[in-house]
Amino acid sequence: MRLLSLSLAASLLSSAAFAETTLTLYTSQPPEQAQQTVDAFEAAHPDIKIEWTRNGTSALMNVVRAEIEADNVQPDILLVADVINLGELKAGGHLMAYEDAPVADYDPATYDADMTYFGTKAMTTGIAYNTEIAEPVSHWMDLVTEDNRGMIGVPSPLYSGAALNHLHALLNAEGIGWAFYEGLNELDIVPEGGNGPATKAVASGMAKYAIIVDANALRAKADGSPVDFIVPEDGVSFITEPAAIMAGTEHPEEAKLFIDFLLSKEGQELVAKQGSLPILPGVEGPEGFPKLEDMTLLGYNVDAALETNEAVRAQFAELFGL
Repeated sequence: MRLLSLSLAASLLSSAAFAETTLTLYTSQPPEQAQQTVDAFEAAHPDIKIEWTRNGTSALMNVVRAEIEADNVQPDILLVADVINLGELKAGGHLMAYEDAPVADYDPATYDADMTYFGTKAMTTGIAYNTEIAEPVSHWMDLVTEDNRGMIGVPSPLYSGAALNHLHALLNAEGIGWAFYEGLNELDIVPEGGNGPATKAVASGMAKYAIIVDANALRAKADGSPVDFIVPEDGVSFITEPAAIMAGTEHPEEAKLFIDFLLSKEGQELVAKQGSLPILPGVEGPEGFPKLEDMTLLGYNVDAALETNEAVRAQFAELFGL
């Protein structure tokens, strides 16, 4: 009886210790989506709590770099827009490898070969337009006309990970490159913030067009805004909103459970419910979304982008006076 009591006490102590586990998440998901993601994970794992901070990916990475420099890294987990920033952290030895992550059913192109970060969805960046004041276009350079002076919403790659990914993709796209951004600058376009402000601008009519991710445009359309989404014939950039575990986490097993959830069928169904394209085969995307297989996808070499990233960001900032 005494042995049973000791065993029960040990079990209760272990459970209590686990119940107090709190993970810190840094994410670039919109606040409503971030809360949905956290709520769903906590419902599946009630003994683990998530404290989350939300900002644009580039802004979050500036914070993480400062924390690394100060040897005071706060997050256990990152869930951000693009692989460039995570590739930089990986190169510095700041991400933990999760060799047994449940990726058997996933396309290897959606996760790091060294198992340090894992795509969770597909988000393309195309052109949104206000159907009341603008006409659809078919190519990126079609936006660069005098009629659109000051009327294009553009997220900043100095703030938004999706915008940074898009910048690198267009720079590697034949016939687009820096000429596109130079054209925007000549039209008095000032990139700022993330996809949210650009979405509001085109939905309200303050902008005729916006360069934003598909989910933002199609959610605005579903909510009744006069907005539609264009997949340019010369292609769209895409991100996978990867998740990663920081190397210094004190809770690696719990952090792995968060990755497991994002990659699970339940997690992928949540992606679709939130209005994005899931990447787990067999999970349907939201109604009305274009199919990935029907689009020209603009990719680029991530390792090469890492090497040029600081120079590209500096050139962008100088071009727009940011």
